[in-house]
Amino acid sequence: MSKKPLRVAVTGAAGNIGYALLPRIASGQMFGPDQPVILHLIEIPVDKAMAALKGVAMEMEDCAFPLLQDMVLTSDINEGFKDVNWALLVGSKPRGPGMQRGDLIRENGPIFVGQGRAINDHASSDVRVAVVGNPCNTNALIAMNSAPDVPDDRFSAMTRLDQNRAQAQLANKAGVPVSAVENVIIWGNHSATQVPDYEHATIQGEPAASVIGDLNWLQNDFFSRVQKRGAEIIEARGLSSAMSAANALVDHVRDLIEPTPHGQWKSVCVRSDGSYNVPEGLISSFPIRVGANHHWHIVHGLEMEGFLADKLQASADELVGERETVADLLR
Repeated sequence: MSKKPLRVAVTGAAGNIGYALLPRIASGQMFGPDQPVILHLIEIPVDKAMAALKGVAMEMEDCAFPLLQDMVLTSDINEGFKDVNWALLVGSKPRGPGMQRGDLIRENGPIFVGQGRAINDHASSDVRVAVVGNPCNTNALIAMNSAPDVPDDRFSAMTRLDQNRAQAQLANKAGVPVSAVENVIIWGNHSATQVPDYEHATIQGEPAASVIGDLNWLQNDFFSRVQKRGAEIIEARGLSSAMSAANALVDHVRDLIEPTPHGQWKSVCVRSDGSYNVPEGLISSFPIRVGANHHWHIVHGLEMEGFLADKLQASADELVGERETVADLLR
């Protein structure tokens, strides 16, 4: 018997990330090679954006994906989120010239209030939400608080791109394939304060710090490269990360729906339970594991001292400040 199609909503579907993402979903790379999907493609109510969305949908049709059963094209979020099983919140307002991070948070806040409410009122009872649009941690917090009927553990935000970047940097430094690097953790906020953890990572089963043997590089060049990689790509390409972000979102969703391999963990932004001195209720990146029942849990008991602990505290403080900036939008 064939599987029932999953309804998957994607906001900002005609944008750069959406353009790279949609074929990955429709080809089975996100949910599996035997899982049919119906895509709910959501764009802003602007003629140019909706025309671009129509063009993207035409290309999707021309790919003739066997798993793609239907598409819904809309600028109405109530229609867009109706009965969806997954809501991938990719679209957000980008930072403009001279705009500070706090300004960006305030500009995006009402967008994610509206999306959270629409998900609460119209999505399937089993809906899960992944936020990519930046600032993704606080956008996820706003959406979560705007959807009181959806359990908090259904909401996540993405630091898988940062994890992938950190894994690649460690592999390049050690001169090994990326597959040799495991258990990289990104802690905290998806921002310039994020904490790429080299202490708990391994390279070919050995502690990464011991294999690399250069603490100065790990605490400076490695940190800076991972934190600023997005800006580096914009400078080189003239556009923000799209292919790598779409790829990371595929990884992110699979990390949440597949049991985590024994002895491993993955980086996901989820609601804090107070672990590692991150105030309860914030959306922060932690190492998580997913069991056979498809439920995730934060990995507890990892040692966090000195350099990394101080960095995580700074990132948590930033998240507290962001929450205060949007306090009036939280229930």
